[in-house]
Amino acid sequence: MRRRMHLPALLLATAMVVAGCGGGATTNAGGAPAEPTGPPQRGGELTVLENASFAGGWPTGLDPATNTTGGANVPQMSAIYGGLFRLVADDDGSNARVEPHQAESSSVENGGRTVRITLREGLRFTDGTPFDAEAVAANFRRAVDSPCTCSPNWPLADGGITTDGPLTVVLEFTRPYAGVINAMPVTNVNWIASPSALATKGEDAFAIEPVGAGPFTVVSNQLSSELVLERNPDYFKEGLPYLDRLTFQSIGGDQPAYQALLAGQAQAYEGLTTTPLLEQAQSQGRLAVTVQPATSPYVVQLNTRAAPFDDPRAREAIYAATDFDAIGQGLFRGLYPVSQSFTGPGGLFHTESTPGYTGHDPERARQLVAELGGLEVDLGTLGSYVAEQVMTALQTQWQEAGITVRTETYELSTLVQEFNGGGWQAMLQTAGSWDPAAGVGVNFRFDSDSPFSGVADPALDALFDQAAASVDPAQRQELYDRAGGLIAENHYGPFGLAFAPANLAVPGVYGPGLTSRIPPIVVNTGVHWDEVWRESQQ
Repeated sequence: MRRRMHLPALLLATAMVVAGCGGGATTNAGGAPAEPTGPPQRGGELTVLENASFAGGWPTGLDPATNTTGGANVPQMSAIYGGLFRLVADDDGSNARVEPHQAESSSVENGGRTVRITLREGLRFTDGTPFDAEAVAANFRRAVDSPCTCSPNWPLADGGITTDGPLTVVLEFTRPYAGVINAMPVTNVNWIASPSALATKGEDAFAIEPVGAGPFTVVSNQLSSELVLERNPDYFKEGLPYLDRLTFQSIGGDQPAYQALLAGQAQAYEGLTTTPLLEQAQSQGRLAVTVQPATSPYVVQLNTRAAPFDDPRAREAIYAATDFDAIGQGLFRGLYPVSQSFTGPGGLFHTESTPGYTGHDPERARQLVAELGGLEVDLGTLGSYVAEQVMTALQTQWQEAGITVRTETYELSTLVQEFNGGGWQAMLQTAGSWDPAAGVGVNFRFDSDSPFSGVADPALDALFDQAAASVDPAQRQELYDRAGGLIAENHYGPFGLAFAPANLAVPGVYGPGLTSRIPPIVVNTGVHWDEVWRESQQ
């Protein structure tokens, strides 16, 4: 049976879509590439700012199974737990791929119904207990059974999590699911907690003082405020991490974060969303600015289960009234690619155009509105600079086609209630991910079983399942192209501008994903904190 999708804290992705210049790179003063003058240096401290509305909030702690915002807290979780797998790329963002990290290898067998994950030998948690197959299997069982919003959407068979010797975990699925490894870095099963520490501390205390096997250990944890970490001296990668201490601080938005960096109060900021600030940072050249390859385009989700969008004419009218090209040119001077499907140019299986996609046709939109006897729409989104700018532009375009539009900006908890209530009409959200099968991928927005979808189409579900099951990239491309065509044919939701996050760092700070380009696996790039370093300040 198909498992009901959880809301990965990655839904928070919708609040953090960032204006990215598709071909952007990392620059510092004078526009020159941000490159170190020598090899990485060990030592020093780094304070990283995280927006309070996204990664800067961890109200239920940092236990992978109970952290309800875990997908947003990838920075903290990765620093503490490391990760079985992680997304890597060449410095320019190309050749992105998921590679084993604490895992040694993985294999897909039995036509995609069996996945074997083999661990590195000799791994230990920071409490000294073994990081072995039993520990990983226990974490997997706890993760998939938990209400955590970053729990994986695995089609597990009964008793489908077992071990084969001390280093191998075996997953058995009811149907082929070859995409499980690409999806791993954005789900809580990637972060392995010490079962011994969990049992000793209890869940509540463990959430405040978690124990993993990552590059850093917890010194102090003030929920949704400040997390102070120090180097794990027994980290499995020799010579890493470089930093002595790493601190994550919550801050109330882009403007205060930008000013804090300029004032020397912190050294990095993840996920800049305010376009004017991004342009200012790029032009002033006082900070290294890294714009990541775009993977997740906007989509106007239409709730086909309720009026007015249970009528195909109303959905077609929205397509015909929408001109994302004009929004991209008028608001953002053509810097951001417009997609006709659920991936951006930085992600897998991206296509430039979708055959049969209904483009801007205001005359057709007005004709359809007249046939309907009028069209009134409630359009919502989560609050961020870019999202609100785009929503206002859509309201103007739709009203020019005779559509009455009411807009609403939601807090995350209220947005979740709207989706779960089922009465919503249209939502400006993000769709897709680096791999469409991962996290807030295409299923999240268009699958019949997702509570955050407005679509119930068995034919579409079947294409998603087949694409996630296949180990053949060419076949996956063909299946996702067909899925994109089916979405276009039925006018399930027009796609728009593809954005990606921007990271800021002061001069002398370097690291993969922070000052080099790694495609966001969903929203923010997964920074490799064990390899982040600072040039000597002396």
